[in-house]
Amino acid sequence: MTVLGRPMMLSKIHRATVTDANRDYIGSITIDADLLRAAGLAPHQQVDVLNVTNGHRLTTYTIEGAPGSGAVTVNGAAARLAAKGDLVIVVGYGIVAENAVAGHQPKVVFVDQCNRPVPGAAVHTTPTAHTAQVPHPAARRHA
Repeated sequence: MTVLGRPMMLSKIHRATVTDANRDYIGSITIDADLLRAAGLAPHQQVDVLNVTNGHRLTTYTIEGAPGSGAVTVNGAAARLAAKGDLVIVVGYGIVAENAVAGHQPKVVFVDQCNRPVPGAAVHTTPTAHTAQVPHPAARRHA
């Protein structure tokens, strides 16, 4: 029997601030280990990085950064598409069985300007959710 599935967003880190862009590294995006865990992302997992600041989109994989560091470093050739201070969305995908698609709820983690998860702001989206209240970046403060 063939089980069908759809590629779906499993989780995302919403509007993280790029802390560095390192062209001399071999590739990937380094993300604080605590932030990876909060979002349910694994080291070496394929992700898309959506640069809110300049509109660039790229596909890469995650590398675990130092816990508590707030690191979101775009590495290698992709570093030409992001700069320190840019806002990015990091999205992880997976295959969801066809019979589970209707109830699928991806995890969304909102962060502050230091890339720490905002307590109580991690949400599971629902098929009926149209928008989330996200503060404008200028309104975000270091905690």
